[in-house]
Amino acid sequence: MSVWTVTGGGGFIGSNIVEGLVGRGEEVRVVDNFSTGRRSNLEGLRNSINLFEGSITDIDLLREVFDGTDYVLHQAAIPSVQRSVEDPVRSDRANVGGTLKVLEAARHSSVKRVVYASSSSVYGDSETLPKHEDMRPMPKSPYAANKLAGEYYCDVYGHLFDVETVCLRYFNVFGPRQDPESDYAAVIPIFVRCALEGKSAPVFGDGEQSRDFTYVDNVVQANLLAATAERAPGNVVNIGCGGRYTLNTLLDMLDSLVDKEVGREYKEPRAGDVRHSEADISRARQLLGYHPEVGFKEGLRYTVAWYREQ
Repeated sequence: MSVWTVTGGGGFIGSNIVEGLVGRGEEVRVVDNFSTGRRSNLEGLRNSINLFEGSITDIDLLREVFDGTDYVLHQAAIPSVQRSVEDPVRSDRANVGGTLKVLEAARHSSVKRVVYASSSSVYGDSETLPKHEDMRPMPKSPYAANKLAGEYYCDVYGHLFDVETVCLRYFNVFGPRQDPESDYAAVIPIFVRCALEGKSAPVFGDGEQSRDFTYVDNVVQANLLAATAERAPGNVVNIGCGGRYTLNTLLDMLDSLVDKEVGREYKEPRAGDVRHSEADISRARQLLGYHPEVGFKEGLRYTVAWYREQ
């Protein structure tokens, strides 16, 4: 049994990773200050984990938690492109400064490897599809720039201090525990909530923008593989499904799942949003042995069912 620390373990993705590790019988530590994560995400898991409530900007806390930790899965961040546009300094403090402190604490501990949650947003609006890891990053938002800076710090710590790191560029993750109530909520939980409550879904732009929607179980799998894959250290790896769907198609699929037409309220596009996104996942297959286990349509069905239960 190994010791795993999940930063941001009270968040949407982090809590799903925690659940996956607990299910494997691992020893799990969670660091979260619950500024964007939720304690309710860890219900049913609290007796199986060690929770350290605090910020990743507190390096003394990180050193305490990382003492005896084998693997760090660094999910903690202030998410959302729009939130970063409104408050770039706060996003930088958590997303860049916090990541630097995670790496510095790992350097002075027994941590074998840090897996860093990056984002497909670093690619920006390049017309090339699918996006592959050798493309020049072109971030369009402070959030994207934050994530790219974190990747560079991982690379520096790998070369300068021999800290093993793997950077995973997530593509539009969705699934259970994703918060639909926040002003900065992602598109799928907002659309699902509107569908179930009989409200019109807000669509920023014409709805023909497309995304490689990735069910959260695939991201959990990728993190666990990245922590131990022999050839992974020092690499940036896309994590998606390798396909894309427009927002209008997403709404059409929700029509079928809820058995009624979901209204659509089209609005002006938002600053910082990219037009199209799709992952080339060949590197993930080769280096990690990653294969998406849950496709978009199946994951959307699971997600709608989960929100109905809530």
